Amino acid sequence: TVSGQVLLELAGPLPLRGLRLEAAGRARVAWSESPGAVPGAGTWGVAVRAPGPGPRREAEVRYLDIRQSLLRDPPEGEENLVLLDGRHEFPFSFQLPQEPLVTSFTGKYGSIQYFVKAVLERPAVPDQSVQTELQVISHIDVSSPALLTPVLRSQEKMVGCWFFTSGPVSLSAKIERKGYCNGEAIPIYAEIENCSSRLIVPKAAIFQTQTYLASGKTKTFRQMVANVRGNHIASGSTDTWNGKTLKIPPVSPSILDCCIIRVEYSLAVYIHIPGAKKLMIEMPLVIGTIPCIGFSSRNSSITSQFSMDMSWLALTMPEHPEAPPNYADVVSEEEFSRHVPAYPPPIDCEEQLCCPVFAYIQEFRFQPPPLYSEIDPHPADVEETQHVSFML
Repeated sequence: TVSGQVLLELAGPLPLRGLRLEAAGRARVAWSESPGAVPGAGTWGVAVRAPGPGPRREAEVRYLDIRQSLLRDPPEGEENLVLLDGRHEFPFSFQLPQEPLVTSFTGKYGSIQYFVKAVLERPAVPDQSVQTELQVISHIDVSSPALLTPVLRSQEKMVGCWFFTSGPVSLSAKIERKGYCNGEAIPIYAEIENCSSRLIVPKAAIFQTQTYLASGKTKTFRQMVANVRGNHIASGSTDTWNGKTLKIPPVSPSILDCCIIRVEYSLAVYIHIPGAKKLMIEMPLVIGTIPCIGFSSRNSSITSQFSMDMSWLALTMPEHPEAPPNYADVVSEEEFSRHVPAYPPPIDCEEQLCCPVFAYIQEFRFQPPPLYSEIDPHPADVEETQHVSFML
């Protein structure tokens, strides 16, 4: 439910024909194709590029279309309703459609937008309107079984040309699961073997791919949103990533349920090879909104289960991951003693509790933060109030 009120402030009496509320939501895409070549149009029949822009591609899908009248009917026999000077409030409320709405998004060649607009109708003058945008999020739970499956890839590339090959470069990489949320750090497990004569550099990056569809044509825009760099690997050497982290920046969740706009993500692990094309493997990602229960890069103990060989490829995630360690177990003795008070507690408190009061204080001082399972991931729905105001 979306509810709010329209505020109308008048400096004097004002005749009105109507005051209506409009709520709309739509996905739009638009782009111009590059001008194509016209065969035989140039000298000696050579194809030349046609002048001016190419054909225009456009598409639109509506998700929300609501209209409400906020004024009562005028007195019988009159066309207009006269409001006196002062402040007038017109409350409104409407239900969103039962089918899920697509997440709000603004991209390179299109957008998904929702807004609420108030339109003031007066006699003999143009209509006046104000609007406010609504941010809609279609939730994706990354705890679903399809998004908890580990993803692994491997690839090899021979470096050199013709008979002058210098040896292969091999790359294997794995991530614990397919679904993550904004702010999470993705641990990357990889092994790189450099049997070539080149000095290579491993890197990892998160890519966002925007796909737009209109008039049977497709337009794609791809950009890097985060990256991390590894150490140089000399010829004949290997390197292993045992959980090298790459944090997800604030980005739009994946959009997979719109027929004209798709927003997808992938994690690429690649190797820069001087004098040759890079060796790259990509693993699909889904950026969700509801975090995974029971898994976190903070409390995951999976790193200790991976050895230097490739036996980790056969491992699976534990069903019940361990809780994070108590702070008192990992803090240094010096810092621990710095937090312990130097003066004794009152005697009457000790007698009542049967042990020093500060033992209880320290017990709570070094408690670990709550796990995801202790925080309600599905809070109760709260009505969102929006204010739209006129001043005349």
